[in-house]
Amino acid sequence: MISLVSSALDLQQGRIDLSHGAGGRAMVQLIGQLFAPALHNEFLAQGDDGARLPLCHGRLVMATDAHVVSPLFFPGGDIGCLSVHGTINDVAVMGARPLYLTASFILEEGLPLSDLARVVESMAAASRAAGVPIVTGDTKVVQRGKADGIFITTTGVGVLRDGADVSGAYAQPGDVILVSGPLGDHGMAIMSVREGLSFDAPIVSDTAALHGLVSDVLDAAPGVHVLRDPTRGGLSATLNEIAHQSGVGVVLQEAQIPVRSAVAAACELLGLDPLDVANEGRLLVIVPAAQADAALSALRAHPLGREAARIGDVVADDRYFVQMHTRMGGQRMVDWLAAEALPRIC
Repeated sequence: MISLVSSALDLQQGRIDLSHGAGGRAMVQLIGQLFAPALHNEFLAQGDDGARLPLCHGRLVMATDAHVVSPLFFPGGDIGCLSVHGTINDVAVMGARPLYLTASFILEEGLPLSDLARVVESMAAASRAAGVPIVTGDTKVVQRGKADGIFITTTGVGVLRDGADVSGAYAQPGDVILVSGPLGDHGMAIMSVREGLSFDAPIVSDTAALHGLVSDVLDAAPGVHVLRDPTRGGLSATLNEIAHQSGVGVVLQEAQIPVRSAVAAACELLGLDPLDVANEGRLLVIVPAAQADAALSALRAHPLGREAARIGDVVADDRYFVQMHTRMGGQRMVDWLAAEALPRIC
């Protein structure tokens, strides 16, 4: 890894300036004193423009995700751990075991180095906890006012587990729909900060790496048809996308959909539907009815799935409607969001 004999970075009072992205001494110092020690692993330590990785046997899965969340720090997480979890989850819900990550940083001139260090340490902790190293990366700096502190893009590579064959196009009439826990925690954690809302029970983001949970579900129910993490647009957007991919309909039961009371209250206050709110640590599972109980038990046996629930069914419908039976005994459509109700949420 790059080393540099120079004065130490002032991680308490220092700020990013354009020289930190210019390719010279300041950039090498930033990499050598901040990024490299925090994210250290044998592949990153090669110190080249890319990483030489061992050959994997099996089909590879790759996913990439840009993270522009505002604010950078929120209850339960920050843009650093979110960028790790988000890409790990995109790989995992393809039925793959995540192996490696890359990270690209766009930094704004004037960003406090203390904020950057906090974000990088959070990424490092999330990466280590998940067992998925960040093996290479890139840093650019833009002028003040041309970004919003930090933007992070992560790319993940994984290997598909033997026998796994899941896709948003594979849902079939008769399948059961499961979710791993309460919806809307992440989006409302961010919105509560933005709007200055406080509740008796604090709302905390659900951001988490889901690959262990996915593995347990696939072990218990190898016939799973669809896995998704309902992020932007929430459950409603995810299910509408799956319905169109698979050419089916969906019927939900409102009374069975878990939503925390504080999240429901915040949504009501802001005029939002919890089904439209982003999640960053929830797993949606669509599974044949014969394996639904096994999948639900596997979810509930995992720390990230203890509040899992069966929330609906896949039905034949050539209109591809997503509908919901309400608590009041009625029925309503669950449609796509018409506009971006929650910008900069992930």
